[in-house]
Amino acid sequence: MSKLFIAGEVFHGAGTLEELKNIKGTKAVIVTGGSSMRKSGTLDKAVAYLAEAGIETQIFEGVEEDPSSETCMKGAEMIQNFQPEWIIGLGGCSAIDAAKIMWVFYEYPDADFDAMIKPFTVPVLRNKAKFIAIPSTSGTGTETTGLAVITDREKGVKYPIVSYELTPDIAIVDGEICASMPSHVTSNTGLDALTHCVEAYVSNIDNNIADALSKGGLEIVFDNLKEAVENPNNITARQNMHDASFMAGLAFNNAWLGIVHSLSHQVGALYGIPHGASNAIFLPNVIRYNAQATNRFPDLAKVIGKETAEDLAQAIETLRSEVNNQSAIKEFGISREDWDKNLDYIANNALIDPCTGFNPRVPSLEELKAIYNACYEGVVYQEAVTA
Repeated sequence: MSKLFIAGEVFHGAGTLEELKNIKGTKAVIVTGGSSMRKSGTLDKAVAYLAEAGIETQIFEGVEEDPSSETCMKGAEMIQNFQPEWIIGLGGCSAIDAAKIMWVFYEYPDADFDAMIKPFTVPVLRNKAKFIAIPSTSGTGTETTGLAVITDREKGVKYPIVSYELTPDIAIVDGEICASMPSHVTSNTGLDALTHCVEAYVSNIDNNIADALSKGGLEIVFDNLKEAVENPNNITARQNMHDASFMAGLAFNNAWLGIVHSLSHQVGALYGIPHGASNAIFLPNVIRYNAQATNRFPDLAKVIGKETAEDLAQAIETLRSEVNNQSAIKEFGISREDWDKNLDYIANNALIDPCTGFNPRVPSLEELKAIYNACYEGVVYQEAVTA
């Protein structure tokens, strides 16, 4: 028997932020990032809707990109002092992921962060609060996943905290919130959603529902991402991308991800490369690597009118170029000397990343290093490189 893990309630469509009017309770904390949600007016709207519901609100602002464990602890202390029944993550995935971990430490102030790095070890939640996720970017699908990615700044490592306890109680997937998203963020996050579709479909967990969502999400991304980048006020394209991101998140919440994410987590933590951008660099070469162990890529290729795994890899490279994303890690200004110095470290961390366990092909350390090097230079991965 399998269980489908999904946000408890899902509201999707332009204008669905208004559903906050119907929340029952007395207190809520909104956790958000820098200033984009305030500047766009979305934060004020959310507070006003909650006020209509008779809910007093406090706001924790300033969650950074790639949120740190320190930020999570600071937010948890503020939430502890306020004692809300609702915690609301509003903004990009960093704000929502940080809010999830603040939620854990609100309910369990003495929890051991290092212990939670091991998958499915988060204690039982919802003793004090429930969780609402309202994304402003169309990429991670964190509004329906049991995943939060937190960075240890001292170690230079990103930790995916994996537990179905972290799956939100309510997801509000409102494409209007994305209208102010800059084009490069639209591009990066859209390619992240695309990566989720591909990795969930070929993971070593069989799930028919995840498969259908992966295929559907892939088709929507190919049909809408370029339009959303070039015409940001096209709310239809925005909502389509938001729906695709949710579908991809729901797919991987039930089938999980692979080594594209294992590789990306490390370069994001050490070099600050945007997650979607690094995913889009690694994905084509990981398809080439994994095609030796799975025959599932042609299924995805057919969704976009192609035939083979290589066709799919090349189509992703073309889309990546069309939405103005980088094709090589070195384009982020990382010297070859610096890369070589850290290669063993990041490859080892990628090997033990939780996502590696769901990859369709079991990689060796040398194979991960070979993929890393091909993607650093922006060249096609060839199996002979590892010989």
